[in-house]
Amino acid sequence: MGAILDLFLNVDTHLADLAVSYGPWIYAILFAVVFAETGLVITPFLPGDSLLFAAGALAAIDILDVRIVAVILFVAAVLGDGVNYAIGRRLGPMIFREEANDTFWHRLINRNHLRQAHEFFERHGSMAVVIARFVPIVRTFVPFVAGAGTMSYAKFAIANVAGAVAWVGGCVGAGYAFGQVPIVKENFSLVVLGIVVVSVLPLVVAFFRARAKA
Repeated sequence: MGAILDLFLNVDTHLADLAVSYGPWIYAILFAVVFAETGLVITPFLPGDSLLFAAGALAAIDILDVRIVAVILFVAAVLGDGVNYAIGRRLGPMIFREEANDTFWHRLINRNHLRQAHEFFERHGSMAVVIARFVPIVRTFVPFVAGAGTMSYAKFAIANVAGAVAWVGGCVGAGYAFGQVPIVKENFSLVVLGIVVVSVLPLVVAFFRARAKA
């Protein structure tokens, strides 16, 4: 059970093994993880930036097809945020209105993450949907907050597509460029190190920003 959980939560670092084991089905796995990470407010713990980076790096060494990766992940990101927005439009007002109540949805959704996303959205407005793509945890909750608030679907859709292009293009592109380096092709463990750095960096930045405000 522990091995299965580790595989599920760290699919980014196991991606090479999954690609060999499942062949073309790896693209379905990539789609499912990115869709769940962006589309379901109960799965913000899934890998995002690091998974995209790893997919790009594997494409650089011809384990994956970079064109398929880019299209699959872009579609997953757009659909994920779209579904999240729809869920927020349906359930958000009830959850925010009954914030103090101990309901099923309040127990299911992390209240601190939801509050942080709400503050993030209030601070950045419609651009929050674009910027949040690059902020772990927050990107899972901002579409939900946008749906629960007054943001029209037309504005959200534009920001959703723009954010997906920037996020997928940036992270997959960075992994692809990094994976093209000869020394990386010969020592793929360096890619794993890069994945760790990409995953941890946003959290480090957020920590020092919080310290600066304190």
